[in-house]
Amino acid sequence: MPSATTPEDAYTAAPFVPARGGLDVLRRAAAGCRGCPLYGPATQTVFGEGDADARVMLVGEQPGDQEDRQGRPFVGPAGRLLHRALEEAGLDPAEAYVTNAVKHFKFAQTEPRKRRIHRAPTLREMTACAPWLARELALVEPELVVILGATAGKALLGSSFRVGQVRGTVIVRDVHGRPERLLPTVHPSSVLRADDRDTAYRGLLDDLKVAARALG
Repeated sequence: MPSATTPEDAYTAAPFVPARGGLDVLRRAAAGCRGCPLYGPATQTVFGEGDADARVMLVGEQPGDQEDRQGRPFVGPAGRLLHRALEEAGLDPAEAYVTNAVKHFKFAQTEPRKRRIHRAPTLREMTACAPWLARELALVEPELVVILGATAGKALLGSSFRVGQVRGTVIVRDVHGRPERLLPTVHPSSVLRADDRDTAYRGLLDDLKVAARALG
């Protein structure tokens, strides 16, 4: 079981991922994942949820503070903004599957009861968690994967991925041994941080409209 002193190249969730069973089996198993040290400070595993037969899967970076506390993905401010953008783009949130590349909240906290500050997961932490996402993709078999932000893109496509080079376009790449149709865009949290939030939101909305058209 990895600890804070375990070398990063030894991190992996693979021993915890069941070889058989559907999403419910996978979700229960993920609750006990100890594949990297991120499980220690986190409140709980935050697994993906949504339509098991979804045509579109949305993949973010990692759960945030509210997601960590509630145990569900995209339930904080960024999730609410994403929900609104999906509806405006013509994509029914109830028919989507949402998840994250990393299933535990990584954060810094200088003092107890102080605000927990998001920290980006390392590439190795994303790689350690990849077996969960690979199984989600294999079970849901989405027609389109919407990549939300650079970290999710690097988790799926490698460290050279840059959102700005391909955002808003449908690309086909091999992901975990399967060809996948992917549409990269920004993470909704970046919209909330933007100086010009309206413009940033319209950019996200335009990208999701491309996703809706790609699904016909």
